Formats: sequence, structure tokens, C-alpha cells
Amino acid sequence: MNRTVFKNSLLGEYTYAKLDNGLSVYVMEKSGFSSSYAVFGTRYGSIDTRFGREGEKEIEVPEGIAHFLEHKLFENEEGDTFARFAKTGAYANAFTTFDRTCYLFSCTKNFEENLDILLDFVQSPYFTAETVEKEQGIIGQEIKMYEDSAGWRVFFNMLSEMYENHSVKIDIAGTVESIAKIDDKLLYECYNTFYNPENMYICIAGNVSTDEVISRIERGTKKNKGFKITRSDFTETDSVKNRYIEQSLEVAKPIFCLGFKENLGNRYPTVKERIVAGIALEVLCGDCSALYRRLIDSSLISDEFSSEYFEGRGYSAFVFEGETDEPRGVAEEISREIKYILENGIDEKLLEAAKKSAFGDAVKRFDSVEGIVMDMIDCAVSGGELFDTVKQLREITAEDITERLKVLKDECSVLSVVNPKRRDL
Repeated sequence: MNRTVFKNSLLGEYTYAKLDNGLSVYVMEKSGFSSSYAVFGTRYGSIDTRFGREGEKEIEVPEGIAHFLEHKLFENEEGDTFARFAKTGAYANAFTTFDRTCYLFSCTKNFEENLDILLDFVQSPYFTAETVEKEQGIIGQEIKMYEDSAGWRVFFNMLSEMYENHSVKIDIAGTVESIAKIDDKLLYECYNTFYNPENMYICIAGNVSTDEVISRIERGTKKNKGFKITRSDFTETDSVKNRYIEQSLEVAKPIFCLGFKENLGNRYPTVKERIVAGIALEVLCGDCSALYRRLIDSSLISDEFSSEYFEGRGYSAFVFEGETDEPRGVAEEISREIKYILENGIDEKLLEAAKKSAFGDAVKRFDSVEGIVMDMIDCAVSGGELFDTVKQLREITAEDITERLKVLKDECSVLSVVNPKRRDL
């Protein structure tokens, strides 16, 4: 086992261990906290529809299978895993995104017992033809529910026009047609590929002992050495398929999602690229920006307006969302402000305020065991070290921001709109 301790004079310290079987373990002790939080995750998400084991031929699986597998793993021959956690007083859950699947619990007592449950059920798959068929009906209803969710549809409609080949454009849960192709054999194939120690990680923060936790994980996880996985690359260009898409659903007011595509090839953005993107969005349209005040004062947006840097392996975009009666007008204002900043430079006071705010938010996350663990997951999946954000924020310059804003080109943008359904009188 290789073990490293990372220290920061402001934030404390945490331990990273690479076990002999290839499993990555992150532990941060927070002795003054009453609760603890733990995640057992795998670098496997909805975009992984074509893959193979190193040296073997790649296979293609139905869309939505990663999410389907997450649901099924909570069932085993002993019954429902949630019931086991309930007996210990723990809260348990799981989630699947584009590039990761995570199983978690939080508790104020019985941490060791809960950790044992987590280690046990994640490593004990139980799939049968009968239980798979039952789950297809359940997830099918979930998919249909999201088809009527305006916020969900406006985002995925944008992705559908932004990406030609990348499977990020596909709904995380797949489609009713795709999940109908899933069977128990395919689930075991995906499980045995992605749920191997080399591809997995455990992240823990709270009132725990690092030595005891790591020892318990060593005893409770597979001893066999994991293996490398081959994943298909996605060939994407800077261009988008169509710059506008709309749909009508049951909404009171039009909602929009404007995205600017960034082409980074098949890699993850670096830590600095992610940090700079966040600061750039704050400077461009944060609460203190000229653009935000102008949009609010003219009633073009509400206070539900938001922005984010959406990124993962082989995809990244600057995204703006909200509700408005004039989606095209908002998009034009955003585009106009980008051009203005690139031509006239950045307000240094606004930049410093954005950096201080980001620094405060980064420090504050260490007051939450959940926040710490979620940041650990990002490190495990896309690289970097837990204290990187705090260390690198001080070095961000105006030039860094303007370089990132150059990515936001009109020809690389997609405006997705969900309009209210027309009611015939």
C-alpha cells in the first residue's frame, strides 16, 4: 500500500492511500464533527456505453445501463440494503452521473457497522432475469417522468444539438427502448468490468480514525488486483449541430438553457481550467456583474438565473439557465457582454471580489463532511488534489479569465427553449 498525507495550514490534512488491489482511499478526520460521510464509488457513468478490458475486444451496451445497475445493486439475496442501513440509524443513497456512480451513507453513530454494510453490498451483486424485468418497469416510469420535466428537457435538448458523437447527449437513465435490451448477463458484464478495485475509490470525512478506517477497508475489499479499462474516445469538433431548439411543455413561462461548447478532446479539464471557468462566469454574469444588473433591471431574467461550467471526460460547456419571456434577447445580451469584456478588459475590482468569494466558498466547503467528500470524488475521477482550489485561486489573473472567455463563441453556442403549451380557446 502507498500512503500519502496532504497538509494545508488553513484547511487541515487528509490521507490518500492506494491499496495493493488498486483501490483509491481518501480520508479526512474531522474530530470536532458529530457526523461522518462515506462514499464507495466507481469511475463509471452513463457515457460509458462502449468499453473493454485492456487487451480484449470492446463491446457496446445499451444506454442507461450504468444507472440501471446502480438501482439493482441495492437488492441482494438478503433483501433491501436500505433496510440494513435503517437499522443502524444511517441515511443511505446513491447516484449516477455522466462519469461516475456513487453509493453513500451519512451517520452520527455506528460508523464502522455502516462502513461494513457499504463495503458488503457494493461488492455483492445479485441480478436475475426476474428482478431485471421488474426494474425495467420501474425505471421506465422514471424515464417518462423526466420526459415531462421542463428543466431536465431544456438541458438535454441543448446537449442533443451540441454534440454529434459524444454520449453525454443521451439521458443518464437511457430510454424506454434502450433499457428493454438490458438483461442480467449484461449487468454482470458491466459490473465485473467497472466495479474492479483499480477503477474504484472510497472517500470518507468525519469523526473517524484514519488508521482504523483504512485497515477496515483493506480487510473488507477484494484482494485481487484490479485491471485497466479501455474506453472509446469521442471525436467531436468545435461546431454544433443546430444553434436553436425548442419544445412546448406545461410551464407558466418560457425557460431557456444557453450553452457554449468547448472542445478539449477526450480529456478532463485541468483543475486550473475548472477554477478559471468558474471565476470567468462570476465576472461575466455573477450577482455583482454589470450584465446581471442590466438583465434584472430590464426584467429579462428572474433571480433564478444561474450559470455553470459543465464538464467531464471529453465534454465541457459554459451554460446559462433561467426563465424569461425573451430567450433570444437574453442570449444576445450575454453574447454582447462577452464581446465587450474581450474588447475592453476585465474590471479588476470585480475580479478580486470574485476570487475572494470563490476562496471563501472553497474554505467553507471544509466545514461540511458532505462537501469534503464530494470534492474528494472529483479528485478521484478527474484528477487533482483536495487543496488545489484554495492554492491556485491566488494565482488567477485577468489574462487567464479573458483566455477562457474567448471560448464563448456564438457559432459554438446552442440556445434551447421550452415554451408554454398553447391552449386553444
